[in-house]
Amino acid sequence: MLRSVLSGLHPLRRPFPLALLALTMVLGAAWADDWPQWLGPKRDGVWRESGLLEKFPKGGPKVLWRTNVGTPIPLSQLPCGNIDPLGITGTPVYDPATNLVFAVAETSGLSHILVGIDASSGSMRIRRPVEPMDGDIGTHQQRAALALSQGLVYVAYGGLDGDCGNYHGWVIASRTDGRGALLSYRVPTQREGGIWAPPGPAVDAAGHIYVAVGNGAATGGTWDKTDSILRLSPTLQYEDGFAPQQWPQDNAGDADLGSMGPLLLPGGLVFADGKSGLGYLLHANGLGGVGGQAQVTSICSSYGGSAALGTHLFVPCTNGLLEVVVGPGARITRGWQAPGQVNGSPIVSGHTVYSLDRNGTLYALNSDNGVVITSQPVGATSRFATPTLAGGHVYVGTMTGIVAVSIA
Repeated sequence: MLRSVLSGLHPLRRPFPLALLALTMVLGAAWADDWPQWLGPKRDGVWRESGLLEKFPKGGPKVLWRTNVGTPIPLSQLPCGNIDPLGITGTPVYDPATNLVFAVAETSGLSHILVGIDASSGSMRIRRPVEPMDGDIGTHQQRAALALSQGLVYVAYGGLDGDCGNYHGWVIASRTDGRGALLSYRVPTQREGGIWAPPGPAVDAAGHIYVAVGNGAATGGTWDKTDSILRLSPTLQYEDGFAPQQWPQDNAGDADLGSMGPLLLPGGLVFADGKSGLGYLLHANGLGGVGGQAQVTSICSSYGGSAALGTHLFVPCTNGLLEVVVGPGARITRGWQAPGQVNGSPIVSGHTVYSLDRNGTLYALNSDNGVVITSQPVGATSRFATPTLAGGHVYVGTMTGIVAVSIA
């Protein structure tokens, strides 16, 4: 049973705040071109953010601290996009070793600033620019969740809604103490190749970084590492990659792998899916280059992040959350599928899968058969909102605040 525990479900009333607890939640904006049925809280294709980090106790909406990290950028100052104003979009990451919460703020002056905030006091301990090294700085957007590994914070970049200007996909890394030179990797394409999937980079036990890359400028000739899954070293050197055999056609038709983050699986496998409707199973230690997948099969068009329970995967298909079963061996097959409206990025707890629909309802589904156990309206959310679990509650970031739903 799900039960709302916050009065009125909307503890905050400011337009589209970015809120932070001792957990993470995805508050990235939807892309109106990709999903015309959902156009934001005012039905105008624009999402609104503040440049604030806030922390709340589990039992209610009391603000423990608030840290202003900069002035967000009005949409009128950007060459394209659909977030107004543009502030903190990528999900922050918490580092228990330093007790810092890291986030990237896009601030007036078209700057991208990494901040490290003390989780106990709200004091800003680290503040440093993390700008892409070339291209039009103002056309790069930090949408992907931040990642943390081996004392480094990883920040991925793509472009603005509309794909305007000269931008590239980047991953930039900073030491968690804020010192030393930045590390970086740029997708070697003439333009585009954004790394924007909301879950952000995936990291394996050895610290290798896996990213999904969107469509790029090339539509023939030598593969430019776009429409791909790439593996980078902990210091962001290119190690290996995969692209579908039809990557030139994918690039030309905006049917790339960049819309869903790669999912690392037991047994050294990686699952990837994206806009084309095809799902790929890859070997992590040999991604396969062009057309070198372990298996490809028709899955669905997917956006966001998937989840796994052993060998059972749950994929956020646009036509309904889909179970994908891995095995025996390097083999994937389709399983149950949820009702079409239940298509948000899922999480799993025990044998329950939690996912949102586009109208702002949280669903609990039986992971064995996809049957809806119960549901609870939580209010309007962005397309990429992902629930999270902590202390017997499911937390959801909405367009007006945070909703906590108890698990009974």
